[in-house]
Amino acid sequence: MKLGFIGGGVMAEAIIAGVRRANLDADVTVGEPVAERRATLENTYGVVAVADNCAAIQGADMIVLAVKPQQLDGVASQIGETLTPEQTVLSILAGVKMHTLGARLNHGRLIRVMPNTPAQVGEGMSAWTASPEVPEPVREFAGQMLDALGVSIYMEDEKYIDIALAVSASGPAFVYVFMESLIDAGVLLGLPRPVAHTLAQQMIIGSGVLARETGKHPAELRNLVTSPGGTTAAGLQVLEEAGFRAAVVNAAVAAWERGEELGRGSK
Repeated sequence: MKLGFIGGGVMAEAIIAGVRRANLDADVTVGEPVAERRATLENTYGVVAVADNCAAIQGADMIVLAVKPQQLDGVASQIGETLTPEQTVLSILAGVKMHTLGARLNHGRLIRVMPNTPAQVGEGMSAWTASPEVPEPVREFAGQMLDALGVSIYMEDEKYIDIALAVSASGPAFVYVFMESLIDAGVLLGLPRPVAHTLAQQMIIGSGVLARETGKHPAELRNLVTSPGGTTAAGLQVLEEAGFRAAVVNAAVAAWERGEELGRGSK
């Protein structure tokens, strides 16, 4: 499979690293305007990196759009006449729906992916879907590529991709704010900051792995930690009184709403 990337940023690098980690049979060319970034990608992953996007996608079986949603119009004007009907365009643009991609690019073979930043270390979550025009071998390769980033879920209904943006794509930032808060609490109570950092970090990692490996509902796992009248119960009571659950729900809804705005072309 020949891959042509438009954009060589963090998520593009995560995908390229996953392709290399999984030993997938792929030749990779990256279109990236920053010379220093091109050199880094070439030296680290053995890809070909060029400044011109049209050159990057020439002859590519799959084109990966790894730019900001606001850059779509500019990219479309650059590559619109270069695209061929046999090429598949895979987009990781937040909030940009497939009908918008199709209209801007005048193209039918489309894959839409909502990845997240833990893909950088092979622990990502990718929700994806594809248009009917995408041939089965390309779908199969896309699935293998996304599995190499961590876990992937194929969704028949595109509306679930937009919701995944709010839960799994924006979610890491919510977790990091929670982690920061726990670290600050540890420091306030007297822990050295590096120790508080390690405690909070490993607690979050371990809690996620436990939930995944046991398959138990989060409420059940929470109850296992919460003794009647104990320390955890006291802490949970404060979270409930502060509206912690509602704040998390509202944050996810706000992320989804912003994704819809981006999809409509709002700045």
